Amino acid sequence: MAMPTGIGVIDLMMQIPTDDTSDWYSFLRPLLLDAESRSFKMPAEYMFKDIPTARASGDYVGVCLDEMDKHGIERAMIGAGYGEADRALREHPDRFFASFAVDPNKAMEGVRDLVRAHETWGIKAATAFPCGLCPQVPINDKKFFPLYAKCVELDIPICICAGVPGPRVPMGAQDVALLDEVCWFFPELKVVTRHGCEPWTDLAVKLMIKWPNLYYSTSAFAPRHYPKNIVEFANTRGADKILYAGYFPMGLSLERIFREMPQVPFKDEVWPKFLRENARRVFRL
Repeated sequence: MAMPTGIGVIDLMMQIPTDDTSDWYSFLRPLLLDAESRSFKMPAEYMFKDIPTARASGDYVGVCLDEMDKHGIERAMIGAGYGEADRALREHPDRFFASFAVDPNKAMEGVRDLVRAHETWGIKAATAFPCGLCPQVPINDKKFFPLYAKCVELDIPICICAGVPGPRVPMGAQDVALLDEVCWFFPELKVVTRHGCEPWTDLAVKLMIKWPNLYYSTSAFAPRHYPKNIVEFANTRGADKILYAGYFPMGLSLERIFREMPQVPFKDEVWPKFLRENARRVFRL
């Protein structure tokens, strides 16, 4: 059950560091009603220790590539639509591939935004944070349906946050049970959950067994905190369902992730799927 080396890891959640990350979370400010949250640089700061800070640099794409090389990451998915990320996608298409954050509150304009992103960057996935939208939009809300349909047409997954959110905002929009209706109505849609699905991980496992195109990624969780039932599922029926995603530099350093990763008790045959092969298949890399 030793973690293999030299496998060419694919990281399904990364971003290019910047001098100032405050703009990353400005969209959440209207939803944050407690004074402490409004003082945080990162909206779930109370949950994360040692939030990474990249060394000052005139080339943060280079900083990110150095970190990836140090930890054996061959490719990483980053959100398109701002300067340094777009530069990384243009200059290093062999190392970075794009996702695009969708907003169902924009109605058809949001659908057109998704199509433009696909045409411009060749995005491999849409992403969504239901509890972070203003107003919030539940996973199974009809506002999401045109975007889900377009993802099916473009043949790309949607990576969607599920479970209690870290920021202090209401949680109902990300109840894992809401995935059931989406997977039923859009059987061709590939759905990859983000950010843990807690406290409903048993339900997430049940739904992954039920629905062929539902998957789970480990974003925003340090390996020592991977839910035990998710690891057990990967080691039994779910080897093709669990995908590695990090959280650098938003909340976790790659150094911490890969220092803790070897202690995860995955079976030998699960490691290559978790770190690489499942991502290649699901995201058509």
